[in-house]
Amino acid sequence: MTVAPATTALRVRTRPFRLDGPLLDTLPGDSGDLCWVRGDTGGDEGLVGWGEVARFAGSGPDRFAEADRWWRAVVDRLDGHTDDVALPGTGAVAFASFTFDDDSPGSVLVVPRVVVGRRGSRSWITEITPADSPFERTAIRPPSPVRPGGRLRYADGDVPAHRYRVAVAEAVARMRGGELAKAVLAHDLLAHADAPLDPRFLLRGLARRYPTCWSFAVDGLVGATPELLLRLDGQTVESRVLAGTMWPSGSGGDVGAALYGSAKDRREHAYAVDSLAASLHPLVAELTVPHAPAVLTLPNVSHLASDVRARLDPNRPASLLTLIGAVHPTAAVGGTPTPDAISLISEIEGLDRGRYAGPVGYVDADGGGEMGIALRCAELQGRTARLFAGCGIVADSDPDAEVREAAAKMRAVRDALEG
Repeated sequence: MTVAPATTALRVRTRPFRLDGPLLDTLPGDSGDLCWVRGDTGGDEGLVGWGEVARFAGSGPDRFAEADRWWRAVVDRLDGHTDDVALPGTGAVAFASFTFDDDSPGSVLVVPRVVVGRRGSRSWITEITPADSPFERTAIRPPSPVRPGGRLRYADGDVPAHRYRVAVAEAVARMRGGELAKAVLAHDLLAHADAPLDPRFLLRGLARRYPTCWSFAVDGLVGATPELLLRLDGQTVESRVLAGTMWPSGSGGDVGAALYGSAKDRREHAYAVDSLAASLHPLVAELTVPHAPAVLTLPNVSHLASDVRARLDPNRPASLLTLIGAVHPTAAVGGTPTPDAISLISEIEGLDRGRYAGPVGYVDADGGGEMGIALRCAELQGRTARLFAGCGIVADSDPDAEVREAAAKMRAVRDALEG
């Protein structure tokens, strides 16, 4: 089912805007905070937004195509479009967050009332309003105080750690029996706070600790992902594929060297890269895949990473949402072969992932934009946060080690929530 209400025609105006501090500091905190930002204080880049003038909501296997059609209709109906900055992210944009599973409800595009952006030394403000309403020059007012949630109490989610261990063991047995090569399994954790949770508190904590990740907030889903699913800028397509993970064990040693030399992790990474390349190949004219991965080191874990680049086929133009629909889910969050892995996840994981591990980011009026994979994230609702973590499972995975890896990944959001 898809719900895409007709929207009135919109007018859009982008103008230069002096921004002296972090983008996150402009979020008012009471108008549906939206965010796609990379970096920390003063040197961050990306977009934040608030308010809402239009929304798409949908589900089903055609949700990406339907969202694309809806967004094109919104752009085609623009009644006036002034852009005095002309950089990626200026003009009309919609923040996006899609569910992992076809049948899960909750996929959204949100067109904000106000967007503040920065790229390099240039910053701007975009104001979007119904065409029948006058433009009013937006003044960035002092935001409401950022509220910590206070003391946190943790509780099991739908899939506690002991059930996750059982699911991993079952997946390993299936793989050793030859049913498939890889599956990504996830579990969840609930955090209950003394006061309503402020998404800006979590965003600031994540941006401070993980400035090389993309901090995001869309419709209550808040996180910081190290994985760029796809960026489309003109004809250029880019992706950062992550798969294969290690974390400091306390026993010393070079984690990066151990990860790079791990046959298990290199194999898991190769599945993810091959999956993305195979999905992109029919839609592009050029595709460049690194011969070997690099090591991406974060405060809590290290990942194997490959930066993939491509160029669109000029005879087959495609929007970012079209490309996302073609590549999701990759083996990095699904498995190999993907249909078999998705079937196994549905059978043994026991979790409705919602928008966890789904595409998240923004789209622009030209059909481009950036989307990552919603990892290291939590769904915020009132005083409750639902945290997620998942791991790629292959035939020689150890269930106890995978439980520890999931805990290490979940630590990113826990630390930020706890301040």
